[in-house]
Amino acid sequence: MSRLDPRLLLQCYAAGIFPMADSREAAELFWVEPRNRAIIPPGEFHMSRSLRRALRSGRFHVTHDRDFAGVIAACADREETWINDDIERAMLALHASGHAHSIEVWRRGDPAQELVGGLYGVRLGRAFFGESMFSTVTDASKVALAWLVARLKVGGFTLLDCQFMTDHLASLGAVSVPRAGYVALLSGALGGGSAGAGAVSFPGTGAGPAAGESARPADAAPDFLAIDRLLDATGAAGAPGPAGYVIAQLLGQTS
Repeated sequence: MSRLDPRLLLQCYAAGIFPMADSREAAELFWVEPRNRAIIPPGEFHMSRSLRRALRSGRFHVTHDRDFAGVIAACADREETWINDDIERAMLALHASGHAHSIEVWRRGDPAQELVGGLYGVRLGRAFFGESMFSTVTDASKVALAWLVARLKVGGFTLLDCQFMTDHLASLGAVSVPRAGYVALLSGALGGGSAGAGAVSFPGTGAGPAAGESARPADAAPDFLAIDRLLDATGAAGAPGPAGYVIAQLLGQTS
C-alpha cells in the first residue's frame, strides 16, 4: 500500500477535500467533498452554563501539542472509525512539520494527569480543519473545542471547518453552509479573497463577527500561539481555573 503523501494532503485541504477510510484496518482511502459543510463561525460558539462551569472549575488542565500521537490514537480507538494507519502516519508527519495540532484535556488530581479528551486538526492559512475529537469523561471534548475556538479567535483565524454536521456540533454553534459558500470562505481564509480580512460574512447563515470581537489588521498573520501570550500576560497560564475563566470570558456567549 502506498503511503499518503503529507504534501498532497495539504493540497487537498486547500481544495476543500479530505481523506477517509472505511475502518481502522482499511487499506484504501477515499476523498470526500461534502455537499454541505459544518463550520463554527468566529464569535458564534454557543457555551452552555454547564460548559462555562466546567471551564472555570479547574477540573481539567488543557494543553496544546503535548501529546498529538496520543490524541489521534484515542480518536481512532473506537468501534467505528475512518482513521486508518495511512491517515494517522500522514497526520503525524503534518504535526512534525507544524501543520497539524492537537488540544489535550487532562484530568487533574491524577498523579499521571490522565488524558481524558482532546481533538486534532490541520492548520492552513487562516483556516483550521477539525478532524476528530474524543472524550472519556463528561465535558472533556467540549472543553477541548472551547479552547480551540478561543485560540483561533484570538489568533485571527477566520474558518473553523467541522466537516459534517452533528447534533452535538449544532448545539455548540455550528452551522451548515453549501459547497459554494464554503469554497468562498476557504478561499478567503487561504488569502484568495476579501474574506481573509478582519470582517467575514458567512454565506447562507447571516452570521458575522460577534459584537465586541477584537479586530486584527487585515495583513496580520494568523497566530496559533497568540492565546498563550495572552494567558501569560493575565497571569493565568498554567493555572487551570483562572485559565478556564479567561477562555469563558473570551467566548462570552452563553446559551
